[in-house]
Formats: sequence, structure tokens, C-alpha cells
Amino acid sequence: MKTLVIGANGQIGRQFCELAHEAGVPVRAMIRDTSQQAWFQARGIETVLADLESNFRHAFYGCDQVVFAAGSGPHTGPDKTLMIDLNGALSAVDLAASLGIGRFIMLSAMRADKVLEAPTKLRPYIAAKHAADAHLRASRVPYVILKPGRLTDEAATQRVTTDVANADDNRISRANVAHALLEVVRNRELRQHEFSLLDGDTAIGEALR
Repeated sequence: MKTLVIGANGQIGRQFCELAHEAGVPVRAMIRDTSQQAWFQARGIETVLADLESNFRHAFYGCDQVVFAAGSGPHTGPDKTLMIDLNGALSAVDLAASLGIGRFIMLSAMRADKVLEAPTKLRPYIAAKHAADAHLRASRVPYVILKPGRLTDEAATQRVTTDVANADDNRISRANVAHALLEVVRNRELRQHEFSLLDGDTAIGEALR
């Protein structure tokens, strides 16, 4: 069985797909159009054409778990945030529930439950993540929610912390997030857990136990 990766063409999605493929973990990369296929095909990664703003039920067939790493990005308006980060996530959870998907791994955001504490420009995004997380918790789908802090492009250290209250910084590299996603995908027993994630000193496997 495969893991469907929604948001596979994003910065974290691509890194995760490549790591998973190299580790022998079967994934299916959900992409929006054929212009995005070449990168995945060059690495031997399976793709499926589907759009979060349309009907994407077919993308789930043959998959037993889902990674939701989609995001509208920092350069779009609240309308895209609503369609991708909120409606897209809610639809994905509902499809997973209706199809009996074994586990849903949500890439959320640190402090998504504190919408009004976010900078004004980020509040629509944080509110969308908050609602999507709540919808997933209320669903009957087994889940893991990862909540990274401010994302950077630093190289992977494969060392993180989940103790954000005592962290010196609020950053984590996209590469470390991708490694954390791989750890969760491979640990099939992990479910009904939520982890805040920052760069730290603990090996990812130990931090996510």
C-alpha cells in the first residue's frame, strides 16, 4: 500500500517524497498539472494528477495513509488560503474518512490553536490550520499532527525538539520537517498524537516516540 502525498510539489513535499522513495517507502505524489511531473518522473516517483479545488477522490485509490503537506504559500491572498489550507484540508479528511484510510498525517503549524496571537498577515493561515486540525481530531480517521515552527532552508540535522516552551528559537528547517514526516510515515503504530517541532538536539526518532 502507498502513502498519498497531498502538496507533493511544495518545498517540504518534494523533499519528503525523495526521502521516502530512497528509503523504499511507496508514495504517490499528488500534483496539480503535467508541468510538475518531470521532477518526480526523473526520480521514479509515482504521480497522480488531481486538484484540491476540484474532485480529487481518485487520488486516494490504492493508498492506505495520507500526508497533507499542501499550502497556498506566502504570496497568495486569503481566498487561496481558504480554498487550499482550509477547504482542501477539510475535503481531504472527509475523503479519507469515507474511504477508510488507515491514517492521516497533517502538516500544521506551531501554535495553530492561538490564532489571535499570530501576526495579522498570518491569521487567515493560522485560522485555517486550526480549523483543519480540529476537523481531523473530530473525524474517525486515525491521525498524527505535526506542528513546525518558522520554516528555514537550512540543511537537515535530523535533530529536533518537541519542547517548544523551553526552546531558544522558533525555527525548523524544511529538511528536518521532511525527515520527521518520513519517521511518522514509517512508524505505523503512531496515532492520535500531536507534536510541535523545532530544530533541536534530539534525534527525530527519539523525539517522536
